[in-house]
Amino acid sequence: MTSARTALLALLGHPVAHSRSPRIHTAALTALGLDASYLAFDVAPGELGAAIGGLRALGARGANVTVPHKEAVMAHLDAVEPAARAIGAVNTIVREGGRLVGANTDAPGLVRALADAGVDPRGARVLVVGAGGAARAAVVGLAEAGAARVTVAARRLAQAEALAASLALPLDTAALDAPPTREVDLLVQATSATMDEIAGEALARALSLESLPAHAAVFDLVYAPLETAVLRAARARGLVAVDGLGMLVWQAALAFERWLGVAPPIEVMRAAALRSS
Repeated sequence: MTSARTALLALLGHPVAHSRSPRIHTAALTALGLDASYLAFDVAPGELGAAIGGLRALGARGANVTVPHKEAVMAHLDAVEPAARAIGAVNTIVREGGRLVGANTDAPGLVRALADAGVDPRGARVLVVGAGGAARAAVVGLAEAGAARVTVAARRLAQAEALAASLALPLDTAALDAPPTREVDLLVQATSATMDEIAGEALARALSLESLPAHAAVFDLVYAPLETAVLRAARARGLVAVDGLGMLVWQAALAFERWLGVAPPIEVMRAAALRSS
């Protein structure tokens, strides 16, 4: 039970039992000796407004938001930051005085994870595979980080075109049956396909990784499993291969810092994320 002085942090989603976020944030809070608690709440879609009202009433310092609420939550907040509005999703709620403000730490978390792996997207030609929420965050983050050209590829070209049309960014589009891998410095796999071994192997074949330049890097946003079929294929070619755990940790760390005004211990959070696997 939390005391009157304890800062309340929350996770809102449906379901949430599988989430690694409570372990990641609790490990950081414990390491820093902060008087705060991070609790996960399974919130059915029809109860989201009431849950946000509960955060207000309880004086919560902030919250994470996960599926299926990342888009719907925007209607219940006092403000949404421009980057989150561009992505079309909120994964972090920050209390600013009496207001609850929506933010998105996925995009900057992706860039920080790349930096940890020694990959700089500035001036890079990037191929983002997927047209869902993760792909949107990747596109926005990479564009803000200075990528020279971003191409969105999806199984259905219309999906890639719809994503490109919804963002005020100069994007190219392609279908997965003809991805322009020969002209790519960084490939970002932003679908859930590689969570399944068979689907992941099929995607790895479709991406024609053998056509990537020798200096290219491959980033799979999936973190369970850490070693996806796409990353195995990339490593087999001797390419830089980056798993999704870094982005998971960094999006959490950036939210933590927004809530509490202190940078969390990244390695402690990373270790907690690995123990949760």
